[in-house]
Amino acid sequence: MTSTSTPIREAPVRLTQYAHGGGCACKIPPGELEEVVAGLTVPQLAGGDTPLLVGLATGDDAAVITYRGTAVVSTADFFTPVVDDPYDWGRIAAANALSDVYAMGGRPVLAVNLLAWPRDRLPFALAREVLRGGLDVATQAGCHVGGGHSVDDPEPKYGMAVTGLADPARLLRNDAGRPGLPLSLTKPLGVGVLNNRHKVTGERFEQAVATMAALNRDASQAALAAGITCATDITGFGFLGHLHKLAQASGVTAVVDTAAVPYLDGAREAVRDGYVSGGTRRNLEWVAPYTDFGTTDADTRLLLADAQTSGGLLVAGEVPGAPVVGELVARGRHSLVLR
Repeated sequence: MTSTSTPIREAPVRLTQYAHGGGCACKIPPGELEEVVAGLTVPQLAGGDTPLLVGLATGDDAAVITYRGTAVVSTADFFTPVVDDPYDWGRIAAANALSDVYAMGGRPVLAVNLLAWPRDRLPFALAREVLRGGLDVATQAGCHVGGGHSVDDPEPKYGMAVTGLADPARLLRNDAGRPGLPLSLTKPLGVGVLNNRHKVTGERFEQAVATMAALNRDASQAALAAGITCATDITGFGFLGHLHKLAQASGVTAVVDTAAVPYLDGAREAVRDGYVSGGTRRNLEWVAPYTDFGTTDADTRLLLADAQTSGGLLVAGEVPGAPVVGELVARGRHSLVLR
């Protein structure tokens, strides 16, 4: 496979050099995060008319309450620069934040910006481009952007808090997987290693930008139309990490057909050349005790654990046009089995 990239080009400012990491690879490692939030499940509030339908317990992509027969979906997501171009970073961060609503089977209706900016180090003209990128993607999604919040911060960070609406009887959830269901993946993997290569070398990978900036709206709607009830999106914990959480919440084992998993052009070469983030390695270490790797080679394991930014939906069911990459079976010794 040949790497698909455009030549290195000079840029006035390389945003990725102002952050210790990039994109969803900057997430707190999942094992550490589980320890932090252990025991913090919020009880149902007495006398309230907005019961909590989905919360922390199942590790879902967003929180959901019911209000007057409607499911209200709430989420927030932000991260350090994943690419140097400020407009592209804004587009990617917005698509990533909106994805959590789509992953629950909802439609985003209102977003507010979350911006951290090193005001003494980077011009506000760049921040404006970041916000413009976010606004354009939210507009594409039919989602209002109503202001937001900003702080002075040594590292630039951007994202959105998003509110969406859904049918409470037709949610996509982590805990709704059942044995016998196929697994579909709606975007190829590999953006993490390509983003890391971009950060180190300055090479631009247009195929990575395009997939990260693409909305998961159509995939979500297709899943709902097919009567599917179980899905998640693939972001910072990688394909294996998010699939493990889905299998764990559903009480099943996920069997992965590793040969069927799609990757972006250049992803395998990036792994081969060593452009693997610390977040990806931590993901692999976290899922290892729960995984039967079989004969899967080391590079493929890293790609399956690659920390994605604005990845696709992983759906327990068949989505038209998306490859089937495995199936759910009755719970066995491991939550993940690679073949």
